This record gives sequence, C-alpha cells and structure tokens, in this order.
Amino acid sequence: MAYLAQSAHRQFAGLVVGFVAWIMTASISGVNDWRIWYVDNRTVITGGVAWVGVWRACFNSHILDSAEICKSIGLTDSFTPPEIAAAQVLCMIAIGVGVVANLLAGYAVRNALFGVDGGHVRLAFVMAGCLYWLTATCSLVPVFWNMSSVLANLTIDFPPEFYLPSTPVKQEVGPGIGIGIGAGCLLIVSGLLLVCYRYPKTKMPLSEENRNFDKSQRNEGCLGVIKESVDEGIINTAFEA
Repeated sequence: MAYLAQSAHRQFAGLVVGFVAWIMTASISGVNDWRIWYVDNRTVITGGVAWVGVWRACFNSHILDSAEICKSIGLTDSFTPPEIAAAQVLCMIAIGVGVVANLLAGYAVRNALFGVDGGHVRLAFVMAGCLYWLTATCSLVPVFWNMSSVLANLTIDFPPEFYLPSTPVKQEVGPGIGIGIGAGCLLIVSGLLLVCYRYPKTKMPLSEENRNFDKSQRNEGCLGVIKESVDEGIINTAFEA
C-alpha cells in the first residue's frame, strides 16, 4: 500500500519503547539487588548490608579474600525460595520471547515504512504486541512475587558458606525490582501501540485522463455537449432552435 508509511509512526515508537524495555528486562536478571538485607553481624559483612538477586547473593567484606563476596543461587538448590526459582525461569523466558517480539515488530515496521504489504502487516503488528505483553507478564510476575516477599520479611535459609543469616534485621526492595516494574510497564505500552495499528483510509486519486475530462466538462458546459453531439453526427434536438 502506498500510504502504509504514513500510518506506522506510533508503531515505530512502540518498537523503540519495546526494545528499550527488553534491554531493561534482560538486565534485571543479572543484577544483585532485588533485595537489600540488613544484618547484625558486621564482622564478616562490612556495613551489615547484603544484596540478594536472582542468581547471586553478595556483600562487601574486609576480612575475606576479596572486597566483594558473591555466592551463586542455583535453581535446584534446596534453600532457594520458590519466588527466586520462579524468577530464574520466567526471566529467561521473558528474554527469549522479547527477542522474537523485537524481530517480528521490526519486520512489520520495515514493511510498513517501505510500503510492502502482502496482506499480513497488521497481523504481524498484533502478534508482536501480544508477544510484548507475554514478555511483560513473564517479567512482572516474579518481580511482584519477590516484592511481596520482601514486604513480608520472609526468610531464606542460606547455607553457612554464604555468611548470611536466615532472617535479616530488616530487608528493603532493591533497585532491581523497580527496574523490573518499569520495564513491564513499558512493554505493556509498546504492545498497545502495536496492537492498535490500523490500515490507513485513503481516497483513490483521479487518473490524469479522468481529471482532464472532468476539467473540460466544467469549463465548456453546454457548448461542450453540443460539440460532442456534432462530432458524433447526432444533433441534440434540445439545441436546434
């Protein structure tokens, strides 16, 4: 369609927003500050502050071998709480689905901007928007689940090599959860922009021949009708007098 490019500006913005949100979603799975733990024992944990993420728990120490100590949290570890295990799985799914959503949205935007339409541009936009929503769901479910655990001050039975108590003095929501909520909201907005795509309603332009014919008829009026009748060898009786 000739006018597809004029109708895809919002969808291009949706692609940009979705790509940025996907980067944020991928980054939260690697950050270590989903939860901020405050502990009493400051002999090993400098400052009494530890950070618990999806894959690792970290703290600063001036006694141990390195300044920052990080211990891995595995999916199959017995001490891993269900909200962290769910976050490990769902964040990986969100990253994969987000890749497919970005590729499909980019394909649809490319076809719209270049006027290439095989009858499936709108379908591609709708599918990409739904995939962005699925990515947002996979991201927001573990984010809100972990946030509720932090607000309820739930415990984690860390093994002794983690140097962390099972129950902190208090815990706070870390920046990782805030980034995850922001990424999920952007993904929802991006999906809306893509799903709301509509084909443009355009008026069929007149051809050059029809335009000249219509112009000559307006200019000549009745004289044009007489001339056309004479040329055909038929004189209109209405103009004989």
